[in-house]
Amino acid sequence: MQHPEVDWLAKWALYTPESLFLRDHARQEEWNFNHGEKRARQVASALQKNYGIKRGDRVAVLSTNRSEYVFLMLACVKLGAILVPLNFRLTTQELRQPLQDAEPALVVCEKELEDRLPDGSWAMAGMTVFDALVFGPLDETANFTIDRSGQLDDLVMILFTSGTTGVPKGAMITHRMLLWNAINTELRLDLNSEDHSLCFAPFFHTGGWNVLLTPFLHCGASHTLLPGFDADLIMDLFQKEKVSIFFGVPTMLRMLAETPGFAQANLKSIRYSVVGGAPMPEPLINTWHEKGVFIRQGYGLTEVGPNCFSLHQDHAVSHRGSIGFPNFYVEARIVDDHGQECGPDEVGELCLRSEVVTPGYWRKPEATAEAIREGWFYTGDLVKRDVDGFHSVVDRKKNMYISGGENVYPAEVEAALLTHPAVSEAAVLGVPDPTWGEAGHSFLVLHQDEACEPGSIREFCSGCLAKFKIPREVTVLNALPLNDAGKIDRAALRQITNLNEEK
Repeated sequence: MQHPEVDWLAKWALYTPESLFLRDHARQEEWNFNHGEKRARQVASALQKNYGIKRGDRVAVLSTNRSEYVFLMLACVKLGAILVPLNFRLTTQELRQPLQDAEPALVVCEKELEDRLPDGSWAMAGMTVFDALVFGPLDETANFTIDRSGQLDDLVMILFTSGTTGVPKGAMITHRMLLWNAINTELRLDLNSEDHSLCFAPFFHTGGWNVLLTPFLHCGASHTLLPGFDADLIMDLFQKEKVSIFFGVPTMLRMLAETPGFAQANLKSIRYSVVGGAPMPEPLINTWHEKGVFIRQGYGLTEVGPNCFSLHQDHAVSHRGSIGFPNFYVEARIVDDHGQECGPDEVGELCLRSEVVTPGYWRKPEATAEAIREGWFYTGDLVKRDVDGFHSVVDRKKNMYISGGENVYPAEVEAALLTHPAVSEAAVLGVPDPTWGEAGHSFLVLHQDEACEPGSIREFCSGCLAKFKIPREVTVLNALPLNDAGKIDRAALRQITNLNEEK
């Protein structure tokens, strides 16, 4: 018997067994809630009987988006196991640390990605094993045993994110977090069981699971799964499948608006688009509003929610750049460096308190204690709130920037650059990029009598960094500017990039 508080699939298989649950576009296959429940049970049975997976075990997955991945997550819910999604864009070197931290009992890997995995003591399974369980013959008698002590505070996922040091930290995601995130999302977005969306955000992101997918599961709605972002295909499916809500970052919405079919597309079924990751430019907001698709700017993070703030579509233009108000069951405060509450239009650090806050970072008590203080999660984002209560993100307190929807941490990139034999000092900033929102600009000081071309620096980085982390620009300086405290003066470096752009 499943845990009633957490096994939402089993509930909907009982309530509306014939309703659509999931459609796999690439495979032209779909499951209603009844069939989806049976497939999830078959996968859970195999995990337990063939690999000994039990409550609390970690099951790591290195894969692109595919239906087997969804059913692995649902099977882990049934067994009380913990899913550990791995970023398939990372190199072998970058994957080593999260795998060592998670100590998975099993790693499930897509065949095309097997050469990325570092050596380890974990058991291995190819994704083809689960392909057969999800798409092949169904064993109606598939069964498993579970520990009935599972509760809302059990972990369901560990989602790895990097800190300013570039060291990956596993944000612990509990069933309680998913429940209250789903409630917040349903209340603020008016979700219901008739809603349908497309899932193309990667599953190593909280956005892939928790912006819409798990809230939709909670309210009995449906998704079509895509292996990745394809603007032309998505524009076609918006119309054919009568999509009601979708989620994307501004770059995606720009690319969709630039498709040849956008002007003539009938998008009347779409109530609105949920947008996150960066503010939506006003001209792009207007483009979508003119098509009758309203923009819901939001804000969230892996460790909280992620659906923490929402700007109602009626305010998308009048309060552009704002993230709106905290969602229904989220408390927010803005504090200065001394922990004092900031007044209207004063900039400070955003702190959040809610049932959607993570209990902490996996096996990192010091990082947990730094982030969560007296029940408040310190986001590291600088925000301000106007007299009417609308919140706006001013800047990131630390130096992380976002490239193509991916968080990039300069310290990690700088550490990689410093391993180049010619590089003595390195600093990296995020600078505006017309395609990806932001891209890296690296500033290097070379060892005496050394020389190297920018192209060779980028080529060197390709061996140790994912593509989205590799700096777009490389500038060689005689010395890095320092402030009065002897630290790198990033404001001075920013001025150099501005001067270069003016030229």
